[in-house]
Amino acid sequence: MRTPSPRRIMAGAALSAIAAASLVGVTACGSASTTASRPAAVSTTATPVQTPQPALRMVSNHGHKLAFHVTPGHLPAIVLDAGGGADSSYWKDLAPALAKATGSEIITYDRAGMGASDDVPGPWKVGDAVSDLQAGLTAVGATHDVILVSHSEAGEIATYFARANPQWLDGAVLVDASLPGFYTDNEIARIVAVNKGQIAALATQPSTQQTRQLIAVAQDYAPMHRAYHQVTWPQTVPVTVIASAKTPFVTSPADAQRWRDTQVAFGHDGTNRDYILAPDTSHDVPLERPDIVIQAITNMIHQNG
Repeated sequence: MRTPSPRRIMAGAALSAIAAASLVGVTACGSASTTASRPAAVSTTATPVQTPQPALRMVSNHGHKLAFHVTPGHLPAIVLDAGGGADSSYWKDLAPALAKATGSEIITYDRAGMGASDDVPGPWKVGDAVSDLQAGLTAVGATHDVILVSHSEAGEIATYFARANPQWLDGAVLVDASLPGFYTDNEIARIVAVNKGQIAALATQPSTQQTRQLIAVAQDYAPMHRAYHQVTWPQTVPVTVIASAKTPFVTSPADAQRWRDTQVAFGHDGTNRDYILAPDTSHDVPLERPDIVIQAITNMIHQNG
């Protein structure tokens, strides 16, 4: 994995929403609610092994190249998808720990315009991101027995991907992810209004991967999220929701509560869904409590084993 890129820009709660939201042991037989305790030990029956190094695979899709990093292992393959403004280096610590804990193949990647992947000009479109992920997983042979782990904005990609390819997935773990129920017309309008000035200010700053991605997501934010609000998760795909304590909206109590309520409702909407609250965490649950994320993934593996 590469050296971590600079942290994505977080200029207040509303811009955090574009970057972030466009931006423990529980059973799968019933919808459960859990608050993870500290410390949360990672339990697994996998035999400890020397963690292999990831191999870089460049994949072409519709004229641009995407960087996929594959750590060898057995099935299920675990695909890690970072949030808005972050590339595969976001998982630089969690990926090897997850490989050691599970022995599974671990796949991380850079979405278009991030890390080692090519820039694609124009507004960010979730359909294009889903197409890129499909192309990459097809190229590396991960088209079945996959557990998709998606943080923040990647929750939108996961939702559309799961609807298009339910047969590829053994399950998904959505980590403080952007979920359809959050995006009412009033919420979208408020976010767009508050961010208008901040996005304009970004456009005057030196161009970086992070600023370009924030601007690209903002361009079609309203219509994209009105459509997303109507989308449902496929009931045949098991899913665990891990919610942060603080949410992306650290300065807006009303938005933070709506985010929390959406996470809880989604996590209880089905017999094969689970909800976990990660205590004392910011939006960056994978960085602050990797143990909770690893435990949720190992539980998913065991439940579908």
